[in-house]
Amino acid sequence: MNSDAAYLSRAIELATANVADSGGPFGAVIVTADGQAFDGVNRVTANNDPTAHAEVTAIRNACAALKTFDLSGAVLYTSCEPCPMCLASALWARIDRVVYAADRHDAAAAGFDDALFYEYFETPVEKRSMPVSQLSGETRNAPFDAWTAAASRIDY
Repeated sequence: MNSDAAYLSRAIELATANVADSGGPFGAVIVTADGQAFDGVNRVTANNDPTAHAEVTAIRNACAALKTFDLSGAVLYTSCEPCPMCLASALWARIDRVVYAADRHDAAAAGFDDALFYEYFETPVEKRSMPVSQLSGETRNAPFDAWTAAASRIDY
C-alpha cells in the first residue's frame, strides 16, 4: 500500500468499521516520509472526548509511537475534509499535506455540520458567538519568562 488512493481507502475502511464500534464515521491514516502508517478513528462519543476526532487520534498515535511531536514529511489521509480543529492539529504537527475523501457538505448531509466553526473564525472577534477576552495582569508573561530561561526546554 503506497498510493494516495490506497491510504485514503484505508481511512474510509477505518471510518466505516468504527461506526460498528460505537464511534463516529471518520477515519484517518498518517503516513510518515519513511512509509510508516498510523491509524486513527473518531472516538468523540465513545470516549466522551470532543477532541477525539480521527485526525487528532491518528496524530496522537503517530507521535506517541515515534516519540516526537514533529511529523514533518508526513501525509494525513482522512475519510472526510478535516474540521478547523483537525486542520490546526495537522499544522501544529508539521504535516506536509492532507488528502481527504468526502467534503464538509457530505458530512453536513449526514448530520455533521462544521459550518458553525468555519463561520466562527470568519466572524469579527467582537461579534463571535463565544466571547474570548484577555484579562491582563502583571504576571501574564511569567510562564513565558520561565520558558525562555529554562535550559532544558525543547523548542517547537
